[in-house]
Amino acid sequence: MSKFKNMYKEFFGLKEQNDSKIPNPEEIEKSTDAIEKLGDAMKDAGLAESELDEAQLVNNLSDYNGHVIYQLRDPQEANAVAKDIQRWTTKKGFTIISHEKSKSGRTGYFYFRLGEDPGTESQKIQGYFAQLPELLKFAFKAPKSKESKKMKQRKF
Repeated sequence: MSKFKNMYKEFFGLKEQNDSKIPNPEEIEKSTDAIEKLGDAMKDAGLAESELDEAQLVNNLSDYNGHVIYQLRDPQEANAVAKDIQRWTTKKGFTIISHEKSKSGRTGYFYFRLGEDPGTESQKIQGYFAQLPELLKFAFKAPKSKESKKMKQRKF
């Protein structure tokens, strides 16, 4: 029986479970107590579980039309963040039409070419931008430009 067992292990790369990896009952009790204390602390602070839901993303996926404007926490990271975004988007198959940064470097703007499925694209972009710790906020909209202000002032 051990021949077959060894062949099976070699073929599938299985390893037998080591008893040292199984946690002690004492460790389980300690972690359970810590979780209960955390729950009590939440109640003492006046927080209910319904208030601890996942974060709501403020950008609606239907708002995406290729424009993404973002604001950084630290303007000194503007170039590094822009390069990271460019690297990620080209890796994922997005085409960048234009990229602009403010003079201070605090805000930036990307305009992407819309693909066949804008809904999937907006999900990918929102997921990536939401997980960037350097960003303070972002939105699916075009920046207000000087040209559009001039056009509004003109009377035809």
